[in-house]
Amino acid sequence: MGRVTPSVLWFRRDLRLRDNPALLAAVSAAGGDGVVPLFVVDPALWGPAGPSRRAYLSASLRALDEALQDGGGRLVVRHGDPVEVVPALTAEVGAGSVHVAADFGPHGRARDERVEKALAEQEVSFERLGSPYAVAPGTVLNGSGKPYQVFTPFSRAWREHGWHEPAGLPARSAAWRSAPGRDFPDADVPDGLALPSAGEEAARQRWEAFLERVEDYAEDRDRPDRDGTSRMSPHLKWGEIHPRTLLADLADHTGKGATTYRNELAWREFYADVLWNRPDSAREYYRPELAGMAYDPPTTKAFEAWQEGRTGYPVVDAGMRQLRATGWMHNRVRMIVASFLVKDLHVEWQHGARHFLHWLVDGDLASNNHGWQWTAGSGTDASPFFRVFNPTTQGRKFDPAGDYVRRWVPELADLSAKEVHDPSARADGPPEGYPPPVVDHAEERREALDRYEEVRR
Repeated sequence: MGRVTPSVLWFRRDLRLRDNPALLAAVSAAGGDGVVPLFVVDPALWGPAGPSRRAYLSASLRALDEALQDGGGRLVVRHGDPVEVVPALTAEVGAGSVHVAADFGPHGRARDERVEKALAEQEVSFERLGSPYAVAPGTVLNGSGKPYQVFTPFSRAWREHGWHEPAGLPARSAAWRSAPGRDFPDADVPDGLALPSAGEEAARQRWEAFLERVEDYAEDRDRPDRDGTSRMSPHLKWGEIHPRTLLADLADHTGKGATTYRNELAWREFYADVLWNRPDSAREYYRPELAGMAYDPPTTKAFEAWQEGRTGYPVVDAGMRQLRATGWMHNRVRMIVASFLVKDLHVEWQHGARHFLHWLVDGDLASNNHGWQWTAGSGTDASPFFRVFNPTTQGRKFDPAGDYVRRWVPELADLSAKEVHDPSARADGPPEGYPPPVVDHAEERREALDRYEEVRR
């Protein structure tokens, strides 16, 4: 019989105890000799993160620590390059194995290969089990054994492939083992930024509340004036709940709302699959045809106005202010503000994607950047570049009474539903304190289409 040694459970994007296959494997490998729960604050990831993600992650780590304490454990938090930190910890505690949920992002894949190599020199195994997805990227292939490039056939194959049931908790309580290191990261939250509650319990509570109204999701999800979305994206980003758990719960719901929500989860998994197969698409054009189009630099006053939510287009401004106030933006509005940046202000999508990743609490590289490419006309299933969202008509369609705009743009609080989406058309112009439009949409639409025609020749 082999010698039983402690194991290390290295948390990354799986900040939960339930439905965590890596936890089950770590407990099994350690026997009764103990599992060291570890989180490494990697400067390569912490440095570029904006205030929303930093603050939310900090709160989520503390919530995980509290959950561990209920079972007699404490989260070990250390700072530095994981290639150095993880092997150092295993040597300290005499661990024989390190257990993780596989990371499929470009940075995570390369990092894990280096960590695995360093651990092998210590004769410590590096065990990947599970992932942040119901179906791991790279799994779903077409009949030719190649990855899908279009969502609909991917989603069909994804559903046919299926996924495991939630993993549950260990058959016996984990014997947690401690080690030095309680250096939880601190994050300064800017004035006016209020983030959602973090942690596994908060995720479960929000999900259960959404399930009570999931049947309205198909109708309400495009309405930013309604509480029609699940707001689960931050919890999924940090793995406080697993999509496998959501899908298992949705199995009891057969209506259009649940079907639509499953489809949205499939989009998340599709974009992760695209990034796995095309890691260059995180920063470069998935379809390079539009890379040569003429764009304006992100140094204009109009770009600054877009960032700050003072473009003079109410639904755009409401979305950008919601982002700065909550670290989140309604998905329909994300498309509207992205179209405005790329096609009204003629700024390349990468600059908008970078701004979003700085402020979004749910900032996910695959979903965010491929969503931007969709709007820019250069991604998978791309919206044609000639489809230019009119921000005024979009606002009227999806926020018909103006409630969403009034919430986030208080300068327009006293305007009627007829006026609130086009305040510059009033006889007296926009109310005091609210700017006129930074550009003329009709003119910039023509300019965008002219630039598009140039690159097509």
